[in-house]
Amino acid sequence: MLNKVILIGRLTRDPELRYTTSGMAVAKLGLAVDRPQFNKEREKETDFIDIVVWSKLAEICANNLGKGRLVAVDGRLQIRSYEDNQGVKRKVAEVVAENIKFLDWPRDREATGGNASHGSGSGSGFGSEISFNGDDIPF
Repeated sequence: MLNKVILIGRLTRDPELRYTTSGMAVAKLGLAVDRPQFNKEREKETDFIDIVVWSKLAEICANNLGKGRLVAVDGRLQIRSYEDNQGVKRKVAEVVAENIKFLDWPRDREATGGNASHGSGSGSGFGSEISFNGDDIPF
């Protein structure tokens, strides 16, 4: 069996970071993802998908992401039921993120002189510059 979701889109709001009673971090993100085809009016349609992020990755997202940022989310689809405040049983579909890649720079990068944080849940910095001298190549 396979339950794998990969999405690329922009955040619809700033991450909402909370902690469980046991102290584990959990963040909720909203992701806007364009559909690959156009509608009858020749306009792109967009899906708005709820993303849940746990543990250290949740804290990284909350500290480094904001509304409008472009991200890639790798995770699994989860459908769960709950009872709302009025006692009505509800169902929600969400993606539980296992990895998130930051695909753009923070908007305030220029304002901070290029020192704004960036990165991803896996620890690699997207867009980091690599410089080398041709003499350093080992082959």
